[in-house]
Amino acid sequence: MPKATPLSILPLSSIIRSLTITSISSSTLLLPPSLYIMARLAHTNSPILSPDTNPILRSFLKRTFYKQFCAGENATEVHSTANSLRSLGFSGVILAYAKEVVLSDSQHAALSSCGDDSTAEQCIKEEIIPWANGTMETVKMTRPGDFVALKFTGAGSQALFDLSQETGPSKALREAIDSICDLAEQRDVKLLFDAEQAAIQKGIDRWTLQYMERYNAKTPGRATVYGTYQAYLKATPSVLARHLKAAREGGFTLGVKLVRGAYLGSDPRHLIHDSKADTDRHYDGIAESLCRRSYGPVLQAAEGETQFPEVNVVLAGHNINSVRKAKALRQAQKERSEKQTELVYAQLQGMADEVSCELVQAGIAEKSKKVDVDVPKVYKYLVWGTTGECMKYLLRRAQENKDAVQRTRDGRDAMAGELWRRMRRIVGLGA
Repeated sequence: MPKATPLSILPLSSIIRSLTITSISSSTLLLPPSLYIMARLAHTNSPILSPDTNPILRSFLKRTFYKQFCAGENATEVHSTANSLRSLGFSGVILAYAKEVVLSDSQHAALSSCGDDSTAEQCIKEEIIPWANGTMETVKMTRPGDFVALKFTGAGSQALFDLSQETGPSKALREAIDSICDLAEQRDVKLLFDAEQAAIQKGIDRWTLQYMERYNAKTPGRATVYGTYQAYLKATPSVLARHLKAAREGGFTLGVKLVRGAYLGSDPRHLIHDSKADTDRHYDGIAESLCRRSYGPVLQAAEGETQFPEVNVVLAGHNINSVRKAKALRQAQKERSEKQTELVYAQLQGMADEVSCELVQAGIAEKSKKVDVDVPKVYKYLVWGTTGECMKYLLRRAQENKDAVQRTRDGRDAMAGELWRRMRRIVGLGA
């Protein structure tokens, strides 16, 4: 019997929708106007252009781009999407509330504190509390072992100001974050503090380390809070090395979500590696060090460090070569009965399905073997929220496809190949 292809586990509707969207994203003719339209929709103040107030627009987006990349608008829709993924063989989901803020340079320069008067009360009531409630609801939607991704910028102007000044969160925001972390800990759900724009990333790193020290020291070898490290930034190896040192000195497990990077359109170019090859080399080098729990030529130890602390890893990436390298390394470790880093793989919902499905299919096949094998745990990252709330996220996904045209074309070709295979099978010309 011919071996099933990785994409054979997906429903036909998903194949057709993915093929349509990746065809647009990889077209030099169709992508620019599509990005322009999405940018208008993401930043509009017009009720006609808002998906939340225009039912015709909402219906179109909900059935196309939203359905491709998002989990749903409420708990019922989110649970349905998550259960569908689990039925395909995914280990679980990484769920995120869609609300976020992306700053221009002028907006960043104009940031100010909400103060201590009625303006502060308004910030708390209209920004912090809705964000906290949305994030708490996200935690409640997940199952034990799932992840919740958290964006501090969703908490509004006070959070943005605090992060830009690299101070601690305000009292109201701190209490909100504490409540979210406490609930996640109680429900055995892990929190991923997402990376954001370079203008506020140092502040995010500082907060993340503080919360990791507080929550990840409670159970040895187990992280509740994870930070996000972007391999396309030149400073990432040194930042991660400092955090590893802090984890060893503080006696807590460092939670690491490793990504290539998602802010090419807004981060200053000089902060980013000069080529994709440089980014790939740094991503693979960091991933290898985390898997081996040892420093190497890319992830070098901070001054005076020799020991590697406990780490838990989310290896988030759409590059099939990087994923295969990590999987092969972990299988070799398993065969040698070496201690393995706690690690899961993750890809964005609606993207790199050929990568995710290869891992899922490998996991299903390896579970049936009687020999000792490394069974990959695979998660999908999804956002939830109204169609309007998700527009900024959808715009970033479209921009990411623009910046990774070859990968998008690979995805398009994979979907086209799978659709052709199914058509041939229907007429009796293929397996």
